[in-house]
Amino acid sequence: MSMDGATSVKPHERLANALAEDMEAVGVLIREKMASEHAPRIPEVTAHLVEAGGKRLRPMLTLAAARMCGYEGVNHHRLAATVEFIHTATLLHDDVVDESAQRRGRPTANLLWDNKSSVLVGDYLFARSFQLMTDTGSLRVLRILSDASATIAEGEVLQLTAAANLSTTEDIYLQVVRGKTAALFAAACEVGGEISGVESAQIDALRTYGDALGISFQIVDDLLDYGGDTNATGKNVGDDFRERKLTLPVIKAIAQANDDEHAFWVRTIEKGDQRDGDLEHALEIIERHDTLTATRSDAFHWASVAKSSMGAFPDHPMRQMLIDLADYVVARIS
Repeated sequence: MSMDGATSVKPHERLANALAEDMEAVGVLIREKMASEHAPRIPEVTAHLVEAGGKRLRPMLTLAAARMCGYEGVNHHRLAATVEFIHTATLLHDDVVDESAQRRGRPTANLLWDNKSSVLVGDYLFARSFQLMTDTGSLRVLRILSDASATIAEGEVLQLTAAANLSTTEDIYLQVVRGKTAALFAAACEVGGEISGVESAQIDALRTYGDALGISFQIVDDLLDYGGDTNATGKNVGDDFRERKLTLPVIKAIAQANDDEHAFWVRTIEKGDQRDGDLEHALEIIERHDTLTATRSDAFHWASVAKSSMGAFPDHPMRQMLIDLADYVVARIS
C-alpha cells in the first residue's frame, strides 16, 4: 500500500517532480564535468553508471535542504553534482572490492571494462568532486564533504575487517553503516543548509536527518535480505548470508546464540562452509530469537529520529516531503 493514501506517487518521486528544474541543471553540470579531453574512457565509464538511473536521492537531499532553507543561487547545483560524483566514485570502487557483476540491473563497469578502469575513473570522480566543492568558495562546505569522504573510506576498510568476524557488535555495525550509507546522506543535507546561511541548530538538524535517514535506509535493506519479496527488492532472500555478510538480524542472533547455534554461525559465516539447508536453518534461528522484529524496530527508531529533526524548521513543502521520505523508507517493512 502507498504511504500517500489515495495517490500512488511515491515520496521520492514527488520530491523528484518538485526538484525537476534543479535536477536538470545538476544533470547538465554532471555531463560537463564528466567530460575529459585526454581520456575518453572516463565519460564512457561514468555515463554507464550515471545514466543507469537510480533514485538520485543524495543530490535531491542537497537541493531539498537548500530550497527548504530559502537558498537563492546556483551553488546547490554544484554541491548536488559533487554528492553524486562522490557516490558514483564509491560505487565504482565498491564493485571492484565486492567483485560484483551487476549494478542497477546492468553489468558493472569493472565487468564491461576492467578493475583498473573502475578504480582510476573512481579516483577521477573523487578529484572532480573536490574541484566542484571549492567552486562554492566555502571552507565549511569543503570540511563537511571532505570529512564525509574520509568517513566513507574508513567505513569501507572497517567493513573489510568486520566481515565474517563474529565478534562484530551492533556498535561496529552502526559505524560501518555510517560510513557506507549515512555519512553521505548527512553531508548532502548539511551542505544544503550551510550554503543557505541558516543558524547552526538548523544545520545540525539537517545533519541528524540525513544520518538517521541513511541508517534507517541501510537497516531496511539488510532486513529485506532475510524477509523481503524478491520481485520488489531485486535481491534473492539470503544473498547476504551466502556472501557471509554480518548484518543486524544475524548480529542480534549471534548475541543470543546457544553453543550449537554459535557453532553453526562459526561454520557458515566465519569459515564460509555452507551446505544445502543452511539458509533455511539460519532463518529458523533468526525466527527463534525474533531478531527480524528487533531489527525492524531499530529501522523505525531511526526513521522517527529523522522525522523529529524536521521540527527545527517552519512549515514548508520540502519539509513535509522529507518527513514523508523517512516514512517511505520504512514503508517496505510496515
